[in-house]
Amino acid sequence: MTIKDKLALPTAEEVAIAQECSREISAYLETGGETQQIDISARDGKKHAISIPTRALSLLADILAQLGQGNAVKIIPIHAELTTQEAADILNVSRPYLVRMLEHGEIPHHKVGRHRRVRYQDLMDYKMAVDARRSSALDELSALSQKYDPEY
Repeated sequence: MTIKDKLALPTAEEVAIAQECSREISAYLETGGETQQIDISARDGKKHAISIPTRALSLLADILAQLGQGNAVKIIPIHAELTTQEAADILNVSRPYLVRMLEHGEIPHHKVGRHRRVRYQDLMDYKMAVDARRSSALDELSALSQKYDPEY
């Protein structure tokens, strides 16, 4: 599988398989234990029992659910360092806009040579803070709307 294949949207067949697998895993997912036992069948029909961390199996169910909705999925480790383009893509902003945000200190970053790098966790912290401010502002507007126009 090439990098291009990994970034492509799933085919209709892959979507259908992912939907079924997501439902199956979710139905049997036991969140109480540290690990879960699953069986994998080899091409020759032999079954191999393996233990998998429950957290990883839950993540697999989430990945399959996204694929089942026709979405491409990319896994990024929390400690990963992103390029400015990758970070801009996650925030859905242009790269020059993100660079201005970095230069104004809105998101922590560091340089590797001439290139800026953003920790994934720092980016997610910023995104959560912005989302919280937006939600709070929306709640305020809603309260004001109810106060001045209760029939609205």
